[in-house]
Amino acid sequence: MTELRVLPDAGQTPAFSYQIGYRPAFALATLVLAPEQPVKAEAGAMVSMSGNVELESQMEGGLWGALKRGAGGRSAFVSTYTARGGPGELTLAPGAPGDIVPLHVSGEAYNVAASCYLAAEPSLEVETGWGGARSFFSSESMFVLQIRGNGLLFVTAYGALHSRVLQPGERYVVDTGHLVAWPAAMPYTINKATKSIFRSMTSGEGLVATFTGPGTLLMQTRNIEALAGLLRPFFPSRSGGGSE
Repeated sequence: MTELRVLPDAGQTPAFSYQIGYRPAFALATLVLAPEQPVKAEAGAMVSMSGNVELESQMEGGLWGALKRGAGGRSAFVSTYTARGGPGELTLAPGAPGDIVPLHVSGEAYNVAASCYLAAEPSLEVETGWGGARSFFSSESMFVLQIRGNGLLFVTAYGALHSRVLQPGERYVVDTGHLVAWPAAMPYTINKATKSIFRSMTSGEGLVATFTGPGTLLMQTRNIEALAGLLRPFFPSRSGGGSE
């Protein structure tokens, strides 16, 4: 049976060993790369690296691939790190506070929120896919990441990661701003949180995703859009005649 399995804080793959520290608020991933073994990471995720680690940045998939990544909230370029001449250390971290979670992808295709992708083994195919009529990320776009293959994937969570296993036929509702990853084959619908747009807005909830099991949902315990809303009243207004 295929699965997306959460791995321990430290482990080893054929390409590298890894350790996650400072969890869950300020997580840092430390990877020890084997000689000549590459790992792909989101642009801007590198914190530090050994002197023998080589960084290559390129537009994979040509111009169309770059445009899709940009529309999905990612950089148009893909960063690849390779240790040359011996093992090398690479540390990675997300832009926002929160956790880093190592996941083992085994066969089945998964969708991942673009803002939650951090790094992956080259054996995994990471594509920016069209969300079509099911697009719902208020902070993203009409694209989601589609992960396929077998290998190690690192995702990030604003806050901590929370998982929920759904039984066959079980329905479960998730605020779209809290979604991290879910099986691509799992059916879902997009709905207003309440029966009317006005009540959805006054309740503080906008759109929600209703999933039907079986499958495992991965969610983040905080929503960065909600934080932005809380902070907005404390920022000076640009209207009303300028600043002093």
